[in-house]
Amino acid sequence: MKTGQDLRTLTKAIFRDHILANGVINLIKKCWESLKRNGIEEIKIMNFCGTHEYTTSHYGIRNLLPEGVEIIPGPGCPVCITPSYYVESALRLARDGLVVYTYGDAYRLPAVRTVGGCRSLADARMQGADVRVVYSFLDATADASTHTKPSVFFGVGFETTCPAYASAILNGRIPENLTMIIAGRLTPPAARFSIERVGTVSGVIAPGHVSTIIGAKPWDFLPSEFNIPTVVSGFEPIDVLVALLIILRQLLGKEARLVVEYSRTVSWEGNPKAQKMLEKTFDVVDAAWRGIGFIENSGYSLKTVFRNYDAFTAYGLSEPSEKEWKEDLLPGCICGQVIIGVSKPTDCKMFMRQCTPGSPYGPCMVSYEGACSIWARHGGVKKLVGV
Repeated sequence: MKTGQDLRTLTKAIFRDHILANGVINLIKKCWESLKRNGIEEIKIMNFCGTHEYTTSHYGIRNLLPEGVEIIPGPGCPVCITPSYYVESALRLARDGLVVYTYGDAYRLPAVRTVGGCRSLADARMQGADVRVVYSFLDATADASTHTKPSVFFGVGFETTCPAYASAILNGRIPENLTMIIAGRLTPPAARFSIERVGTVSGVIAPGHVSTIIGAKPWDFLPSEFNIPTVVSGFEPIDVLVALLIILRQLLGKEARLVVEYSRTVSWEGNPKAQKMLEKTFDVVDAAWRGIGFIENSGYSLKTVFRNYDAFTAYGLSEPSEKEWKEDLLPGCICGQVIIGVSKPTDCKMFMRQCTPGSPYGPCMVSYEGACSIWARHGGVKKLVGV
């Protein structure tokens, strides 16, 4: 292979091959028949990544699985769990005349409380605020360098995104007129939180993108403490199917181990350079997850030495304490239950009625990684159109 494009084409050809997929599905069905003979009637396997949920829904994987094997989405969407007060703070700054940079998904993220009649940064832009959608944080720093207007970057994301923030800070790439709203979150604490509340989970498909940074090791608590088979999986259809097969085989063997299926990208220790940058830049703090609650040691906060980059410090804003903070979902929205796998998107009375991808009412309908948005666009269960 001479180019990255050639490699991607080869990967897709292998991991979307329908003959190989059917072979794995047949093995899954055989494992399930053996499990049923051992008295197991149903199992729930949770994925912790929006991209895994996309693959599961888009390729109709649920429809291919034997009855009794259920995949439920977990808290794998960083936009979905971003608290409303971050959006409200960005809205206030936008209305005060600051240039606000944000990602496309966060641009449409609705707040619970309106600010000057605006519920989202998209609303603020329609009212004349200078809100600019960027593809990356470096795009924001580059654009802010071309003018002198006070600016703020709305930085959502998990461990995959936050190293880019840390790198820019540590390498002095942030112009003096740009500050940041840091809404970074850590996924393993959310996994623990969800598992403790969702009830019986028979297996976990752990996120591949996040694990390229943090490594597979942080997920070892799931088999060691909760006795749950766990697979760090890639994102192609056959990646997910193989992860399911590995979990079922472990259940059949009455064992629980952590397996890295996505070994072509993920190592046990992860990316030490990225981890070191995160450690130098951020403190790990207790943090709010929208619709869920405060989770211990699950958020990033800029270290004191870097507080000059912090928009909350620069503009006299503050994050609410655990006692002050509410779950901040609009009335009738059940995103909090969907995020931790207690409910399905179709359980919500507003799904595809008052809440649609074109007019999202709740945060899970905004992002392409949100479970409600994925189910609305691809269906939670549908026939496989073609791998």
